[in-house]
Amino acid sequence: QVQLVESGGGLVQSGESLRLSCAGSGFSADSGFTFSSYHMSWYRQAPGKDRELVAHIRTGGSTNYADSVKERFTISRDNGKNMVYLQMNSLKPEDTAMYYCNAQRSRSLMEYWGKGTLVTVSS
Repeated sequence: QVQLVESGGGLVQSGESLRLSCAGSGFSADSGFTFSSYHMSWYRQAPGKDRELVAHIRTGGSTNYADSVKERFTISRDNGKNMVYLQMNSLKPEDTAMYYCNAQRSRSLMEYWGKGTLVTVSS
């Protein structure tokens, strides 16, 4: 089955950096489409708050970011490895959240989600 597995979360101090990874597998077997056919996103959700889109990278490589993370976070993908990354620099306490990887194909209502990786930034 399709799986997205996040890793790289942890506890850091303000100003430090983390790199999150999302490993995809099982796409072609389950959906008939390879990893490279999917737009990929990172979402995050803090306790008591709504889930928000942090960063998005389309199949063609174009990207979008939430205003709160622009110039600090960078999303990238390696289709040959079925991986998507989120480089997070200059972390702030308000970045503390569970971070989730998401995959979606154009004109499809089906989405795939990872189970999340926790990022905690101390002040």
